[in-house]
Amino acid sequence: MRDSRISTLASLLTHHSIKVKEGERVLIKAHLIARPLVLELIDEIYKAGAYPYVDILDDEISKHIAMGYEKTQLETSAAWEMQKYKDVDCVIAVVGEENDAELAEVPSEKHRIRGEVMKPVQQFYINNRRWTLLNYPTKALAQKAGMSTSRFEDYLLDVCTIDYSKMYEAMKPLKELMERTDRVRLVGKGTDLSFSIKGIEAIMCAGEANVPDGEVFTAPIKDSVNGTITFNTPCPYRGTTFTDVSLTFENGKIVRAEADKTEKLNDILDTDEGSRYVGEFAIGVHPLIQEPMGDILFDEKIGGSLHFTPGEAYEEADNGNRSAIHWDMVLIQRPEYGGGEIYFDDVLIRKDGEFVLEELKGLNRENLL
Repeated sequence: MRDSRISTLASLLTHHSIKVKEGERVLIKAHLIARPLVLELIDEIYKAGAYPYVDILDDEISKHIAMGYEKTQLETSAAWEMQKYKDVDCVIAVVGEENDAELAEVPSEKHRIRGEVMKPVQQFYINNRRWTLLNYPTKALAQKAGMSTSRFEDYLLDVCTIDYSKMYEAMKPLKELMERTDRVRLVGKGTDLSFSIKGIEAIMCAGEANVPDGEVFTAPIKDSVNGTITFNTPCPYRGTTFTDVSLTFENGKIVRAEADKTEKLNDILDTDEGSRYVGEFAIGVHPLIQEPMGDILFDEKIGGSLHFTPGEAYEEADNGNRSAIHWDMVLIQRPEYGGGEIYFDDVLIRKDGEFVLEELKGLNRENLL
């Protein structure tokens, strides 16, 4: 793909997302199909007086290796990867998806072993390095979005390069309100869920760790979640896409989980003790991302949505939950998806995807475009 907007995106990633400084070492992890963006990133990083390094990824090779994973083998890989992340200052990860089901045949036990062994490496760079993650437009991703390749290229570049400074300013009142809030209630079709977020920091996400971006997240007090939530978007994980996912909680724990693939859903949720507790609650606000496409990097930012996440909590907004999984599940509350409400301490803050409090209206779609 040749497009001057690739240069704009490379500049945004280098200077806004990871804020590269002179003399820093930047690791670019990317699928080969993303070569045009990788080349622009290399040039942009050099112009900033920094040093680029490149890892090329391939899902078919990764799947072939994963089929035979053993713990000893992965421990060696983890040691190499850890040293690599210790040696760099920033990481840019560019996903060039060609088949999102490539890893579907990998046995759950192999996923579990890898998650267990590689988790410290992932946590090290997430919590100790500046990083950003994005998707490169591919035919597979365009098909998933139900668009032609050229239309999806335009769409991706538009949503990735929105005015994040404007979004950041509009998020501030929501962050402040979330940090004053104790009780949250989510209501909608198949959903009546309550929990506390008291004392947990709210994090504004406006084009730094993810591109595209557009969410404010926190975490529920681990044992405070009660009720049921039903998700109305596809929930992809480990190469399998689940639909009609419904989770019922008692004192924080998922006690019933149903979907079109209920057995496999429960298999994932039984990965470890923390996988049946929730590590994140977030509100999506991106004005140009309106429909689900089965890719969480886009879907969790949908305007008028929220997501609830079984598994690991982020250290930035930590409720103490630890798990090898982190599975964002998205519920859209706009009228065409059945509507719904969010209440903070019994006060309605968003109805049918539109913020109703005056101080939050800057996050409504018409005010972010």
